[in-house]
Amino acid sequence: MIKSFKHKGLATFYYDGSKKGIQVRHADKISDILDVIDAAKEIGDIYFPGSNLHLLHPKEENIWAVKVSGAWRITFKFENGDAYIIDYLNYH
Repeated sequence: MIKSFKHKGLATFYYDGSKKGIQVRHADKISDILDVIDAAKEIGDIYFPGSNLHLLHPKEENIWAVKVSGAWRITFKFENGDAYIIDYLNYH
């Protein structure tokens, strides 16, 4: 279940549907990714073809990333079936 967001525009999109703070061309994919994250009970539930789900370094922080498009990623901390500090960034 989604518990918190770091990216304000992503939170607004999730709660209100406003695309103002995200890349409009990513809206459908972001919506799908957030739905998967919200429904996940364990990290393996977030894997889907093309997700490129991977753990970021350092591993002890338990921050995961999912590919949106190109170098755009959604990152989040996943603990006990809940997702925290969800961010949306171009990190390359």
